[in-house]
Amino acid sequence: MPADEAEWRKLLTPEQYRILREKGTEPPFTGEYLHAEGDGTFTCAACGNPLFSSDAKFDSGTGWPSFDEALPGAVEYHTDASHGMVRTEITCARCGSHLGHVFDDGPTESGKRYCINSVCLNLDETPETGKAK
Repeated sequence: MPADEAEWRKLLTPEQYRILREKGTEPPFTGEYLHAEGDGTFTCAACGNPLFSSDAKFDSGTGWPSFDEALPGAVEYHTDASHGMVRTEITCARCGSHLGHVFDDGPTESGKRYCINSVCLNLDETPETGKAK
């Protein structure tokens, strides 16, 4: 993992750096994983840490990929009082990169909506098994 921000800047695209390392946000309804339906694990685009199961993904209608729970120990929670509001920011537990925010208005039993920037994610798809070729 990079030792400093100069190394992160070399590793990530400018958009990834702005969002993951500078706490930016991608425009709504533009992200690659907004409507992704593949099975597998969503990982941190910066360090590869497994973050969310595809089973936890749902369409929140907000314009960003949403999940109702994170994998155990995958994320850390921080109070974010920027932009005139108080929210809960989530960061990758491994590398500290910004991922998005979590809200208490989710539609499932967890009551959570993890609102994540697509650029912060990669989908490690589970290979199909048991199907004839």
